[in-house]
Amino acid sequence: MTRFIHDQFAKDYLEELLTPYGTIQAPRRVAGEVRQVDLWFSPNPEASPAAAPLGILAKTLNVPTVFEPYRNPVTRDEVRDCLLKLFIIEAQLRREAKQNRQTLLPSLKPHLWILTPTASENLLMGFGAILDREGWGEGVYYLASELRTRLVVIHQLPRCRDTLWLRVLGRGRVQAEAIEEIEQLPADNPFRASSLILLNRLKADLQTQENLDWEDTELIMRLSPLFDQQLEAAQLTGLQQGLQQGLQQGERRVVENLLRVRFGSLDDELTLLIDAILKLPAEEFTPLLMQLSREELLERFRGEE
Repeated sequence: MTRFIHDQFAKDYLEELLTPYGTIQAPRRVAGEVRQVDLWFSPNPEASPAAAPLGILAKTLNVPTVFEPYRNPVTRDEVRDCLLKLFIIEAQLRREAKQNRQTLLPSLKPHLWILTPTASENLLMGFGAILDREGWGEGVYYLASELRTRLVVIHQLPRCRDTLWLRVLGRGRVQAEAIEEIEQLPADNPFRASSLILLNRLKADLQTQENLDWEDTELIMRLSPLFDQQLEAAQLTGLQQGLQQGLQQGERRVVENLLRVRFGSLDDELTLLIDAILKLPAEEFTPLLMQLSREELLERFRGEE
């Protein structure tokens, strides 16, 4: 069950990083037998990939790309499935171009990125994967040129800023190091805050599961101090804005920020509680928001709005 939680985190995370530079479909339905690609990226011609602070991930921003992230090491059958979906999508695009009396340009042919924490030598050799040290560095392999496929072995990537946004999707020590590096980024980094929020959402989802393995347990423990820091930052941000916009607006922002950090988003149900929560002094509602579960908050304030 936790594998699906990690898979959803990977999709949400990549979508957050790539949305400023193009159109995202996650998942995208593939014709024929019922199949879906995890994430389909279509570049925005007006965006500037060269200016994207995404390291080697920015090299995907000028071509349509299928992303298939895996929590566990990818298998031979999974690689074949990914390639099959790539071929089906390209066939669809060719048919659409033919219907419009056009030719599918090379720049519009889709590429495939398979993201896996590790990969065996037998798997890499079996698909003729070649390490592209000069163009991409350690950890990035390419298949035959006509396949337009990169196989990224995350745990082989060097520890540097260019690989940071991919190493977050690793496991164990590799992922922990990447989280630490994200924490240390400047506050104005465009992806720092959104990545930390998604990581906290991952932590909250994992905590709902029973019989967690040691790796997920360690990840929760690693993310817990980060969660506390975000709560403090959310309070500080709300209070600073309150000084500028008035005490009442500032307290509302505090509540909104705390709810977003706790539960990942501010849906209609939680929004309806805000006025009732604001009836309490800040010194009373702050610990309640930090300690009560979603169900307890709904029970505590739903009848008072």
